[in-house]
Amino acid sequence: MDSNSFYFWLNQQTNLAIEPVVDFNPQRDKLLALDFTEQNKALTSALIADTNLFSAYIQQQLNEADALYGIGGYNEHRTVYARSRVFDGVSETDARCIHLGVDIWGKARTPVAAPLDGTVHSFAFNEAYGDYGATILLAHQINGAAFHTLYGHLSLADIANLKEGDFIAAGKVFAHFGEPAENGQWPPHLHFQIILNMQGKKGDYPGVCSIAERENYLQNCPDPDAFLNMIQWAQPAL
Repeated sequence: MDSNSFYFWLNQQTNLAIEPVVDFNPQRDKLLALDFTEQNKALTSALIADTNLFSAYIQQQLNEADALYGIGGYNEHRTVYARSRVFDGVSETDARCIHLGVDIWGKARTPVAAPLDGTVHSFAFNEAYGDYGATILLAHQINGAAFHTLYGHLSLADIANLKEGDFIAAGKVFAHFGEPAENGQWPPHLHFQIILNMQGKKGDYPGVCSIAERENYLQNCPDPDAFLNMIQWAQPAL
């Protein structure tokens, strides 16, 4: 299955109930679109290199917009990955800069729920600076389709007693946004990603790819907003 097949399959699921991954009510809550491309001139190298400054910047943006969450990032060419050697390539063209998930920025300890019934595929503490930190992957088998969802930048407590194969019911809270010390040294947020083929990986899967690899990865990682259904409510930053 590739992304096009996944979208076609999803469009056929007229009775599929997809639960919210985070608590968000568009009639009550505001959602802010956050831009991490070179077009955002506020993202200086000094700001993104300092987790405290970066966190304060995110919180200021949310406060000024009176927004519960910030959101965005799928297929976005980002400048923020220059802060970590995790994303370096052999050459400049190999450097990873295309984001393959959707980020939801908010307060640490924000609850995270499963959108659909699934089982724990794998989990890990990817602790390198700039990496996912605590990470959980769920496997889903739904109406003839098999795929995975990845949850990055979580709390370490979420993986302390987890076991592969554990059943996670749709709508069940099983994770939380982590603090910087446990989430790869990022401002608190959730990286949510859909992955069709795990390609043998466990506890980890690239959430960012190079420009050269972009089309191949986008075919294996459909737009997560297909499940989130949140982007339409995002207001642009002032």
